[in-house]
Amino acid sequence: MVAGGVPVRAARKNAPPREDVLVAAMATIAERGLEGLTMAGLGREVGMSSGHLLYYFRSKDELLLQTLEWSEAELGGERRALLARRGPVSERLQAYVDLYVPTRARDPHWTLWLEVWNRSQNAGPQERDRQAAIEGAWHRDLVALLAEGISRGEFRPVDAERVATRVRALLDGFSIQLAVGLPTLDRPAILAHVREFLTDTLSLPS
Repeated sequence: MVAGGVPVRAARKNAPPREDVLVAAMATIAERGLEGLTMAGLGREVGMSSGHLLYYFRSKDELLLQTLEWSEAELGGERRALLARRGPVSERLQAYVDLYVPTRARDPHWTLWLEVWNRSQNAGPQERDRQAAIEGAWHRDLVALLAEGISRGEFRPVDAERVATRVRALLDGFSIQLAVGLPTLDRPAILAHVREFLTDTLSLPS
């Protein structure tokens, strides 16, 4: 079997590690946006032909999803580290929010997320399950934080699952506005709105 005119065995031997391709894809999105990410251009970055890339990833949709999964794995490590910190749960909750919200307009991670979401309209069940797994990790960690805060008496006794669903909907709505560059709220204003919502929802009665 041949990929891009080169025997597959040789392609496998000469190909860079999969992670190098994903890192290069993310760097391209950060520097030039999604419009700058082409299979031919990415191939030049990592020393592969676009045919080789298509052999390994099957489609650009799959390349984008794997890049998102790699990026989420990196963020997941940061998220687990902040969850493991000592100290008030409220501080860790604010750190979670800070990690969740884009850093700026055209934030590369959120740019990639929005593109994968858009393409998911035509995705198969396996791809949708992989996206749901990413969403689920963020959700479970938020539920765990809220439950810990309730058990330690920092937060009022709320339904952690329901509140987590609402908080993430709020975060997603604000984050999309910031990521696409709508001239409405900047990042500090968004974080202030979220802090106010969390205080109103979770503060103990005085």
